[in-house]
Formats: sequence, C-alpha cells, structure tokens
Amino acid sequence: MAPEDFRLMLDYSSDVHWMVDCQAARLLYVSPAAGRLLGREPAQLQAMADTLLVDLPARLVRFEQGDESRRTVRRETELDGRDGPVPVEIESTLVGTEAGLRLVGVVRDIRARRAVAQEQKKFTSMLNHEFRTPLATIDGAIQRLEMTQQHADEATRKRYRKIQDAVDRLLGMIDEYLSPDRMSSIGRERQADTIDPVALLQTVGEAARQRRATVSVACADLPKRLRADPAGIRLCLEVLLDNAIKYTSAESPIHLGAAKASKGGVEFVVSDTGPAIPDDELGRIFDKGYRGRSAALIPGSGLGLYMAKSIVEVHGGNISVENLLQSGKIFRIWLPIAV
Repeated sequence: MAPEDFRLMLDYSSDVHWMVDCQAARLLYVSPAAGRLLGREPAQLQAMADTLLVDLPARLVRFEQGDESRRTVRRETELDGRDGPVPVEIESTLVGTEAGLRLVGVVRDIRARRAVAQEQKKFTSMLNHEFRTPLATIDGAIQRLEMTQQHADEATRKRYRKIQDAVDRLLGMIDEYLSPDRMSSIGRERQADTIDPVALLQTVGEAARQRRATVSVACADLPKRLRADPAGIRLCLEVLLDNAIKYTSAESPIHLGAAKASKGGVEFVVSDTGPAIPDDELGRIFDKGYRGRSAALIPGSGLGLYMAKSIVEVHGGNISVENLLQSGKIFRIWLPIAV
C-alpha cells in the first residue's frame, strides 16, 4: 500500500489517531475523526492534546531507565466536547523513530459501551431483586416452621434443613453470579479468564444428570482452553438445560454438546426431543419476561433465556433456537473465539 492509502485509512476511521513528538511535547498529527467526535475544528483541539500529554514526562523517565512495562498504556477519561464531556478510551505507545521518540495512539468513543454497561447493571439489579424476593419468602417460612414445629419428627426436621440449605445455596449463587458488578464484568474483562470446554461440559452435564438421567454429553475437536467468562458461559448452559428438563417428560433424552463451528468460533448446543416451540413464539422466546403458552403451568419468571442472551451478546456471540424436523428443538450458543 502507498503512504497515501494509509493516510486515507487514518482520516476516515471512526477512531481518532494521533502522534506526538516526545522531545517537543507537540502534537504532530490528529486525524479528522477528532473534530467529528468532539464537534470542534482542528484548531480548537488543544484541550485534547493536553489530555494526551498528561502523563508523558513520567513515562519518558521510566522509558529512559529501561522500564518497558509502560511502553503501551490504556486508560479511560473524558474529553471536552462541544455538547459536553465525551467519555473515551485512550491507548498510546512509545515508538522510537529516526526522527526521535514518538507517542502514537488512538482515542475511542466509549459512550455506547458505557450505555450498555449501565443498562446491564439495571437489568442485573432487577434480576437480583426478582430472585431474592421469593427466596426471602421461603427463607422466612422455613425458619418459622423450625421455630414452631419443635416437636416434629427427625425426618421432617431433616427436610426443613434441606430446604434451608437449598435457599442458602441459591442466595450464594445470586451473590456470586447475579450481582450487578459481577454481571457487568462478564465478557468485558474476560481476557484473563479461560475455560476448559470439555471439563465445563462434563461438570454442567453431571449436575443436570442429578435431575435427569437421560442427559448426554459429547464434544469433538475442542482446544484445552477457550477465552471466555467461566461463570457466564456455565450459567447460560445451565439455563438451557434447566428449560429442557422442565419442558420435557422424565424419559425424554437431552443432549449437551460443543464443537468448532463451520463458520469459525465455537458452538455449544442443547437439544431435546420434547414438544416443538410454536412458530409464532420462536421470535420472542429470548425477550425479557416472555413466557409462551406451554409455560402456563410451569413456574418461572421468563428471565432465564433473556439472561443467557445478554451474557452471550456481551461476549460478541449469539444464541438461537430452532425446531427439529422429527421432534424437539435445539438451542445454539455461538461464540467468536479463535480455536
């Protein structure tokens, strides 16, 4: 590619690209996207330059001392736009050139990211509350039974303790998986998290077999590790298996599997041979609070599939469902993970 081609790429990128002369602490280049982002003319972008250079002296000292750990820095801040502060992510790298040391980088608009994170926190706060309310009722009722039924036989007291233990376990899961802070981290800070897909399937499958002996697990040609949030993906699979168990007969087989997807990435599947989903409900099954006609006699809040969809989409993937030709249905979770 010719130099002018690279310049065109920079000029028309939605991100702001820039370069600073470290010796003179002077902005050498800023792409036109800066004007579009902040609603200002290039001559009015000095405030942005001040933000880009704020930690340059300290970085240069460390660099000259041979400290390479801060060659590239990423941070979030706000820039002064024409209509108010604009939240951005700034990534910059020190680069040595024949003309001297340069600081080059990119400024990314993160307003959409923050809006999604805010909506996710609202959702998880609501979800946390919706789960805790009935559990609090059960918890209070079982404690009252234990206090008032002091002369109950040992078998009855054992059942009380089992109910109390189950409530405590569910509350612990809510604290671990469904707190707003925990859920907002799923998929967003997953770079340091990995899963062993085979072990995950076996663990989730074994737990499901405690409720349905006909659950089978199969996986093929998967790597030992995948980069994804372990708690989030496990929760998605548990939601799908829970639905399969609730909406099929006791002898109906359920299959859990995973494999490399033909279009790239990894695909997890949960299938059963139970009743098909009515055609007019297929497009709504992942909507928040939606429950189909077949759910009238089955307890639930209509949030499980919506929650699974939210987690998968945060990972950049998608979740879908289709009826099988003979009988049953299959749910697919696709994640854009390099394998």
